[in-house]
Amino acid sequence: MSTIDELVRFVQLYPRLLVITGAGCSQPSGIPTYRDNKGEWQRSTPIQHNDFINKDATRKRYWARSYSGWPAIKNAKPNDAHIHLRSLEELGYILTLVTQNVDGLHQAAGHNKVVDLHGNLSEVICTQCAELSSRDRLQERISELNPTLSTSYDSLQPDGDASLDHNVESEITKKLVIPQCESCAGVLKPNVVFFGGTVPKKTVESIYETMNNIDGLLIVGSSLMVYSGYRFCKRAAAMGIPIAAINLGTTRADELFKLKVDQECTSAMAELVASIN
Repeated sequence: MSTIDELVRFVQLYPRLLVITGAGCSQPSGIPTYRDNKGEWQRSTPIQHNDFINKDATRKRYWARSYSGWPAIKNAKPNDAHIHLRSLEELGYILTLVTQNVDGLHQAAGHNKVVDLHGNLSEVICTQCAELSSRDRLQERISELNPTLSTSYDSLQPDGDASLDHNVESEITKKLVIPQCESCAGVLKPNVVFFGGTVPKKTVESIYETMNNIDGLLIVGSSLMVYSGYRFCKRAAAMGIPIAAINLGTTRADELFKLKVDQECTSAMAELVASIN
């Protein structure tokens, strides 16, 4: 494993960085990760795109759980990993930050150039007319249509929903009334890419364009097990762009890295920024 001193030299040698962050950055803010340090699932498989689009019961289940989990996501605060990454940006080392997270914490920390690869939970999109609206507004509408619905839950999930008692969840799924689009009465979904969904082509192409102007790629807090993030490591390797990573445990791209710091990203970023300063 590489040291912080080697990471400092990497950043100084390749100062125009594309940074890709994952769930490890948000975990200290109280938002759990999908996978353990070996890259394996820690909980049940998350909701699938096609199931949400095609199954009314899946949508009811998601929105019931999301209704409970949304306040915790909304009220989460940036942690030191977000703050130190912002400092690295302020020092001129980050050209663009791409996050696989959907919690908006990089923006809350004050980053200027953030690309939400998988969207943002603060927005809701109509699957029919594509109108965007706020998640807060939907929360109000769900509450109005379901006055007995509770925001209590057993545990928070990474994608903004929450685990509920099985019997409670089954009962809610049967009875929940889901708001429709206020413009066209279409089906609403969070403006995020569910598993099995596709990152918008223009988003990917924009990141590829950015990669033509970078010196290096830095991965922070991601196992890269999902192809949507891993693809940028593959492209960087093909372009001869050096890659460094800060991640506690195995990643899908380990063999592509020039160096890797196997450390929790909050402490590693703190040491990196302190050393560069």
